Amino acid sequence: MVSAVIFGCAGYRLSAEEKSFFAEANPWGFILFRRNVENPDQVKALVTELRASVGRDDAPVLIDQEGGRVQRLGPPFWPKYPPGAAYLQAADGDVSKARELVRLGARLMAHDLHELGINVDCVPVLDVPVPDAHDIIGDRAYARDPQTVARLGRAAAEGMLAGGVLPIIKHIPGHGRAFSDSHHDLPVVETPLAELDAWDFVPFRANSDMPMAMTAHVVFTAVDAAEPATTSKAGIRLMRDHLGFGGLIMCDDLSMNALQGTLKDRAERSIAAGCDMLLHCNGKLDEMAEVLSATPKLKGEAKQRADAALARIVRLPEPLDIEADRARFFAAMDGRFAVARGPDVGEAQAPALA
Repeated sequence: MVSAVIFGCAGYRLSAEEKSFFAEANPWGFILFRRNVENPDQVKALVTELRASVGRDDAPVLIDQEGGRVQRLGPPFWPKYPPGAAYLQAADGDVSKARELVRLGARLMAHDLHELGINVDCVPVLDVPVPDAHDIIGDRAYARDPQTVARLGRAAAEGMLAGGVLPIIKHIPGHGRAFSDSHHDLPVVETPLAELDAWDFVPFRANSDMPMAMTAHVVFTAVDAAEPATTSKAGIRLMRDHLGFGGLIMCDDLSMNALQGTLKDRAERSIAAGCDMLLHCNGKLDEMAEVLSATPKLKGEAKQRADAALARIVRLPEPLDIEADRARFFAAMDGRFAVARGPDVGEAQAPALA
């Protein structure tokens, strides 16, 4: 049976040890990072190897391809896309125009991914930053108000779906109010529930029909004073019952320092809270083995949600004139987007293959 987990890998190609581990573990899917990307032919070969290791041609292969600071595929083989905040700027504040640009940008990114065999993208970011919040979200957000984020986030998801790629809304129920980076520390949000409901939760409720969601490693004291949303039964229940999300819920990366305890403990608590799927990104075999020891088989309602998500992948993507539409997109953006500086946000590290 398939295991309810998504794993990363270490380098450009699979080692013999990785092939053997994945064959035995049979994870539901895989996730790629910049360390796994050299050129298009290499990425295609790696994607093929990953699926061959579990004997499933439909095994999901994920990537974080937002644009801006979070873009695993980039020049010289792929375009550099803008961060979320650039769309509204390029549209001079016109939300309808920005929505068209967001959808087109997502459709173009989906084309890039579909060409490589990658069928899931960890977008859109539906977080709404508040003043003085940590910049971990920052310009990754489409706007600074929840209604606009909801509209532009839906446009991104629709562009992905039209291109044959599943979107993942993140970071449910919201990371925009965090005053620390959950890659390194555990953010604690003490905002009253009514205020969260009127602001942070709005984009997630508006996009609750999407196939997949990724949790926030954030404590919301109004929901659960002790546990971050990822490992909180009350937090997952809020996503299901209050926000109405019926799709597959996966945790954010288990190796992030916001979570406490061993990897096995983090995995057990995430599943016990109600997450359908675990995620471990850095490609370290010893850590993956520890996570696997606490990973259940994919069955019951979790399997139904996973199957329903995969069923939404269109086999014939919406027609696209890639050269003309790409030129139109970047002309409309007019070069007005920030160039990423420093390392990728959330780039999970792994030992290089010899």
